[in-house]
Amino acid sequence: MEGMGMMKACVIQPYYSADYALSDQCFEPYIDMMDQCDESMDLIVLPEASNVPCLAHTREEFLAAVERYSDRLLDKAAETAKRCNAVLFVNAAIYVEGKIRNTTIAYNRQGEVAGHYYKQHLTPGEVFKRKMDSDYSFEHSQPTVIEIDGVRYGFLVCYDFYFYEAFANMARQKMDVIIGCSHQRSDTHAALEMMSRTLAYNTNAWVVRSSVSMGEDSPLGGGSCVVKPDGTVLLDMKSQIGMACMEIEPHQKYYKPAGFGNPEKAHYEYIEEGRRPWKYRPAGSAIVRHDHIMPYPRVCAHRGFNTIAPENSMPAFGAAVAMGAEEIEFDLWMTSDGVIVSIHDPTLDRVSTGTGKVWEHTYEELLQYDFGCKHGEEFAGLKILTFEEILKKFSCHVVMNIHIKTQDNVNPCDEEMLKKILQLIDKYDCKKYCYFMSGNDIVHSQLKALDPDVLCCMGGGDRDKRWQIVERAIAAGCQKVQLFKPYFNQEMIDKAHAHGIQCNVFWSDDPEETRQFLDMGIDTILTNDYNRIAQVVKDWKEKQV
Repeated sequence: MEGMGMMKACVIQPYYSADYALSDQCFEPYIDMMDQCDESMDLIVLPEASNVPCLAHTREEFLAAVERYSDRLLDKAAETAKRCNAVLFVNAAIYVEGKIRNTTIAYNRQGEVAGHYYKQHLTPGEVFKRKMDSDYSFEHSQPTVIEIDGVRYGFLVCYDFYFYEAFANMARQKMDVIIGCSHQRSDTHAALEMMSRTLAYNTNAWVVRSSVSMGEDSPLGGGSCVVKPDGTVLLDMKSQIGMACMEIEPHQKYYKPAGFGNPEKAHYEYIEEGRRPWKYRPAGSAIVRHDHIMPYPRVCAHRGFNTIAPENSMPAFGAAVAMGAEEIEFDLWMTSDGVIVSIHDPTLDRVSTGTGKVWEHTYEELLQYDFGCKHGEEFAGLKILTFEEILKKFSCHVVMNIHIKTQDNVNPCDEEMLKKILQLIDKYDCKKYCYFMSGNDIVHSQLKALDPDVLCCMGGGDRDKRWQIVERAIAAGCQKVQLFKPYFNQEMIDKAHAHGIQCNVFWSDDPEETRQFLDMGIDTILTNDYNRIAQVVKDWKEKQV
């Protein structure tokens, strides 16, 4: 057992009425039950829309309830968290940036707001009848995690529980406890239990869900519960009115064989090994096979399709991806204020109107320069591209050969830069589609230390090290090598393949040379002239059948 160990979780389940006239009568139990909470409790959870305690039939009734009960509810929540030295979660309709959002508010043990979760799946009634804000930024569309006292809390609210496709993305965040502030007033107790158990099992997290009772004898609604990561239900209030407690171990996980006879893993980790996202939804038409299963040989558009558009630019990448490139290659540096940007050279002069080193400038300073006009007036005005912009547009649509740039091939890379790169890849769920190329052997050690599962490609590095590239790749545990012509031969390719290492070659824009490389067993051709070389590779593959 890790961290803080056992926690006592309390779920509050008040009565809910369809008679709006009973709002005052229904609201008081929320306050009374928080007053009944004590210092033995570590975690307190209230249901959805706790400041709208009865069914609001019109938007006017809804707004009146928000106005009438919000301050008292949230003041009491903060007071209760502090008095009980507990973490408390309450859901309410509150104003955010001038609009009302369905918001779960997290209070820490000092009674301070520790974070917010905005309901991701608003019902049609919330959007069109109550006119609540649903136009959140992209940042809020990723699973929210709020860490308090070493426990990672995730969230679902009511309608969110029905979108099972979100569970896999939540599981990636390695949550400990998922807080469910809910209503779900039309579901049976059996259905509510099934959903909570499925959530826990698929995310390897505890589920602590608070709802409202539709009456002690009602077969619908309610179902406030506590469920273990293995799907075991420890507490189910069904339609009971009141509050109930259960001890949990937030860091306890459930592991099972990943298929019969295999080593143990979390259920979601086992599922991820075989996930095929292109099969599920229309967006799948834009999703390609990830690096582990995408067939070879491949064509990698070096700095994008840079013979027709500025290198390391959105037009260059977009053209290559639209034409079917299996891979794109690009280079990353970090600005002086910590933004990861894509540019090949350490200096700005060749590709922009700026001068000096990339890392000597802030991102805002770089935005003042034109990164398109030197390729042609038709591209004038292009701005420097950030790594996050590349991920936003092309995550899961192409394999990314990411060249990690260092100021020399001797010293380590800035670890902050590597951490930011890995965090962005994780944020956009792109890990299986990325591999890291560097001619600096130390960078691969740094990457493996930060994440042992990342894919690495050994680059040529300094001229005196290029003939040893395969041995360096083996020593570093790289899955690929990027051979630097003319510093390689057939023996090196064969040795790499014998060790399960794929071979890139940098580079070829010549059709005959490309054919020679393919005959030697090269797996991926980097090229500046994507269309010409892609046709050569296609013809070569067809002749092998």
